[in-house]
Amino acid sequence: MQNFGVAITGSGSAVPTNFLSNEVLTQLVETSDEWIATRTGIRSRRLATANDSLQAIATQASLQAIAMAGIAPTDIDLIILATSTPDDLFGSACQIQAALGATQAVAFDMTAACSGFVFGLVTAAQYIRTGVYQNILLIGADILSRWVDWEDRRTCVLFGDGAGAVVMQASKRDRLLGFELKSDGTQNRCLNLAYQPQVQALVNDIDVAKGNYQPITMNGKEVYRFAVQRVPEVIDKALFRANLKVDQIDWLLLHQANQRILDAVADRLHIPHHKVISNLAHYGNTSAASIPLALDEAVRADKIKDGDIIAASGFGAGLTWGAAIFSWGR
Repeated sequence: MQNFGVAITGSGSAVPTNFLSNEVLTQLVETSDEWIATRTGIRSRRLATANDSLQAIATQASLQAIAMAGIAPTDIDLIILATSTPDDLFGSACQIQAALGATQAVAFDMTAACSGFVFGLVTAAQYIRTGVYQNILLIGADILSRWVDWEDRRTCVLFGDGAGAVVMQASKRDRLLGFELKSDGTQNRCLNLAYQPQVQALVNDIDVAKGNYQPITMNGKEVYRFAVQRVPEVIDKALFRANLKVDQIDWLLLHQANQRILDAVADRLHIPHHKVISNLAHYGNTSAASIPLALDEAVRADKIKDGDIIAASGFGAGLTWGAAIFSWGR
């Protein structure tokens, strides 16, 4: 079987119209704009309404990415939706496939929380490299506001909603230069969106668990410590696999969780801050959407140019973390 290279040829993004600033958030919990901004770098976030859907914003982002790539929805062979918050627990990728009219595409969801886009990027690349598929749409999208406790100021100030997408295509030149993925389930307790069962008796001493998912809980100090230690390590390993040095990176594109994490990782890698892409001040932590959302903004602002080398890293619940080194464009 012939092997192919991978090129990332299009990007797109979409966010809900609802805008929640730190000042307005002070009406819900005891906090302040200064407290939130100093500790996180976040100034505002976008929130989905009760009438909004993940499918809608993911479709909007996907159409932009497909248009930039210069192909049609019917050219897409595979759709991977990285999300932890589907509209349907059975998955939303097929709904997006239908909305796009991507009639030739296989579609499925994958869940790796805030690492989802990087894990999805590596997963999609394997299908292309082995010649199975030629055109893949990778989406990172989450509506975390559905699962936030709006009375818990430790978490409600952090999260926002959004979607980002990229088109990955088979290419003679392989633009995915290196990657490394990691998981540590022993640290799962640090960040959860857990199912809470309630016992329901049926017949003959048979019980079943009926319940719902509980709001997000997080040990912020542990997650910060984990990210600042593990993310530089995994980027170093991905750079080694790519046979590149840190000073060859044009852009550092991290999961947009906390500005202090972005700054600490850059400092540990000795990457100057002008190479760090950050838009979390406007969107907060959008989980699987954060990397493609920031990527698309930087591309459309002509900040990221064809051939630029990007070190991307996602990290979060699982705990999972990973890095991918890629060159933008064809």
